[in-house]
Amino acid sequence: MRFSPSVFYAVSGALMLLVSGHSLADGRVVDKVYHPYVQALERGVEYRYFYQRQADHPDNNTMGQKLGYGFSVAERAALEIYLVADRVSPEDYKLSGYELELRWMLTEQGQYSADWGMLFELERQNNQDNYEFTTGLLMEKEFGPTSLTLNMLAVYEWGKTLNSEWEAEFRAQYRYRWRPAIQPAIELYVGENYKGAGPSLMGVHKFDKQKQLKWELAVIMAIDNDTVDRTLRFALEYEF
Repeated sequence: MRFSPSVFYAVSGALMLLVSGHSLADGRVVDKVYHPYVQALERGVEYRYFYQRQADHPDNNTMGQKLGYGFSVAERAALEIYLVADRVSPEDYKLSGYELELRWMLTEQGQYSADWGMLFELERQNNQDNYEFTTGLLMEKEFGPTSLTLNMLAVYEWGKTLNSEWEAEFRAQYRYRWRPAIQPAIELYVGENYKGAGPSLMGVHKFDKQKQLKWELAVIMAIDNDTVDRTLRFALEYEF
């Protein structure tokens, strides 16, 4: 099947209208900015961590961790399974949920002026019978030594303590590919009661054949009064 870029631009435009015209996702907005690529026969383990802090803010001193295992299920599709743990001060860490994620690479790298993929994600909140389904477009385009990555996501929440509704999120990353081990970037996140941006740094260290270690570190700052002041994001992924 061939995928026309014009279709993707139309869908992404519709998602942007959803972002501007409806309430935005009220869950954790600062997370991984997904790239649209899938490697054949890829396998890997991933760890993610985030920390938010601001005095007198409802999300003050909130921490979360994810531990996942992923593998390719087709030449252009990869599946990942996560355990999710959260800590809201003054409580201790607890296993808060489970997550199933599917990434689908729609176009071959370099086939069009931009590379495209899709994300499908289902999360269940432990002991609350709440669910969250996320889907959307992933886009990446190169400008010389730099890359622009966009995630345009629609989110549907339902469950015992949630109102059933569609929401949306937007994530962006502009990255300078200085060298594989050190790549500085700027990131932007938009969601309900959250608008933040800040610097990030990432890199990859290749071992033998397909073995490589990827890392990411970002500090996201509020750009409006409703957003928690500071969020720290860290991710470590080993592919083999």
